[in-house]
Amino acid sequence: MKAFLLAGAIALASCVSTAWAGIETRPVQFKKGASVATIKGRLQGDQTIDYSVQGKAGQTMHVRFKAGNASAYFNVLPPGSTGEAIFIGSTSGNEWTGTLSADGEYRIRTYLMRSAARRNERSAFTLTVGVGASAAAAGALGAAPAADAKVKGTPYHAKGTLPCAAGKEAPGAKECEFGVIRGKPGRAELHVSYPGGKPRVLTFIGDTVSADGGARVKAAKNGDLWSVEVDDSEHYRVPEAVINGG
Repeated sequence: MKAFLLAGAIALASCVSTAWAGIETRPVQFKKGASVATIKGRLQGDQTIDYSVQGKAGQTMHVRFKAGNASAYFNVLPPGSTGEAIFIGSTSGNEWTGTLSADGEYRIRTYLMRSAARRNERSAFTLTVGVGASAAAAGALGAAPAADAKVKGTPYHAKGTLPCAAGKEAPGAKECEFGVIRGKPGRAELHVSYPGGKPRVLTFIGDTVSADGGARVKAAKNGDLWSVEVDDSEHYRVPEAVINGG
C-alpha cells in the first residue's frame, strides 16, 4: 500500500510539474524609446502563453486583449506568483489598468477557457501592453467620438482652467491649467498644471480615478462635478463636461 501511495504521489507531482512546465513564456519587447508594445499571437487547445514584462512599484500598467474567440482571456500575475492573479479576465473582461505594487517581473497569461481547450479550439489575438505609459499612449481610453476635435497643434480635445488647491488652501483657491485627452464616454486623461508645482496626470475610467506615479487618490462625484484629492495634499474640482465634452 505504501509503495502504491508513493507511486501515486510521484505521478501526481509529475503531472503538476509537466502542466506548469508546459506554459510558454515570451518577453514583451518594447521598441527603443517606446513604453507600449503590441503583440499578435495564436492559441490552440490547452496552450498557455505568458508574456513577461518588468515593472516598478508605482508605475501604471495597461493591458488590452482582443481575441477572435470569445473563450480566450488573459490574467495578470504579480512578481513571485505561483498562479495567483491580480486580474482575471474571465470574470473582469479584456482590459485592465492598474498601479503596480512591487518591483519585478509581471506575467500576462493568455489562455482559452477549459471548455474551449477541451474542444481544441483556436484563437488569434492582439495583446497591447503599456508600462509606465500614459493611458492615452497605451490605447486604454479607446477612440473619442469623431465630432470631438482636438485643439489645433495639441494632443488635447480641450484646454482651460479648473478649480484647484494645495495643502491647507481653501477648496478652489486657485485655477489650474489643464489639457484633456478624451476617449470613449467616461474615459479621459487629464493633464493638470498647478501654479508653481509639477504637472499631474489624472486618468478617469468609468467610476475610477487614478494618478501618475502611484499616488493615492480619493475621488467622489456629486452631480456633474468630480472632487479629486491626491496624496492628501492636492485638490481638484473637475466638471463632468471636461471628461465627456459638452
